Amino acid sequence: MKISIIIPTLNEENCLPKLLDSIKLQDFDDYEIIIADAHSTDKTREIAEGYGCRVVDGGRPSAGRNAGAGIAKGELLLFFDADVILPQGFIRNLYNEMMDRFIDLATCEIRPLSEYQLDRVIHKVINLTILFNLWIDPKAFGFCIFVTKRLFNRVNGFDETIYVVEDNDFVKRASAFRALRYLNSVHLWINIRRFEKEGRFAYLKKGIKMNLYRAFVGEIRNSEFVKYEFDAFDKVDNEKSRDFLDKIEKKLLEMEENSIKLNIEAKALKKKDFMVNTEKLQPYIDEYKHLIEELDVYLSRKDKREKKRKKPGIRLRVLKKNDRLFYAYAC
Repeated sequence: MKISIIIPTLNEENCLPKLLDSIKLQDFDDYEIIIADAHSTDKTREIAEGYGCRVVDGGRPSAGRNAGAGIAKGELLLFFDADVILPQGFIRNLYNEMMDRFIDLATCEIRPLSEYQLDRVIHKVINLTILFNLWIDPKAFGFCIFVTKRLFNRVNGFDETIYVVEDNDFVKRASAFRALRYLNSVHLWINIRRFEKEGRFAYLKKGIKMNLYRAFVGEIRNSEFVKYEFDAFDKVDNEKSRDFLDKIEKKLLEMEENSIKLNIEAKALKKKDFMVNTEKLQPYIDEYKHLIEELDVYLSRKDKREKKRKKPGIRLRVLKKNDRLFYAYAC
């Protein structure tokens, strides 16, 4: 068998059918699907069995992935989470590219299942971060790791003693033998329920904190530093929240349009110092500052209530050096 698809689950009766449907629609047949279930109390196991999946007892994501890999028959292991969706041709293109390029460890572009421009921008930044760090500090999300079984076995799989970010630890250890590659032929659609539950920037901020901890302290092996929830990702956005995000998206698009107009005007006037004219830029600087403050208040409001902060957490400062403007954030 060429491919084993391994999916750790816990109470995923809502998301799992969408992923399994997207797999069944692939134009590639030589695969198996293994569901490593952490004792779900809903219909997750029943759904998996109805789709013909092999079901094995799992646990936390690292334990589930290891359990799935332990019974896998495929030469290539594809790790997904239950809330992703595969585009048409994903498996075929992935397999062909990995074979053609002799790749043992890979990840790919992720795209949000979202209507908001803000979410697309955030994921572009995430993708660029992964791409730029391939040779310096390789990382990949657990729901988007593709590895040959021989390499997986060589590094003894995922470290189950790590509380969170065990996916980055796995990639780091595996990369010592075979470099992580970024596939060009595929992308993966992902659910944004974590964004909706925790807040977009709050979620990103947590990710940055965890990576800094790993860089200077070590792997996170307990819940003292950060809390991780395997399931419980019900939406918390209400109509008021969606209206706010609609407003933010509209402002972002207007600001982008204004920026384009400024660049066109600068080129037309052929003035090198046009874009550093503080008086000309001030209205746009103020608009951006207010937008950041609004986002900070909205997206981290829960955290603010808990810590009872007195001031907004982000302020925009405009610095001038050698007749050029720079933007800095100060907490």
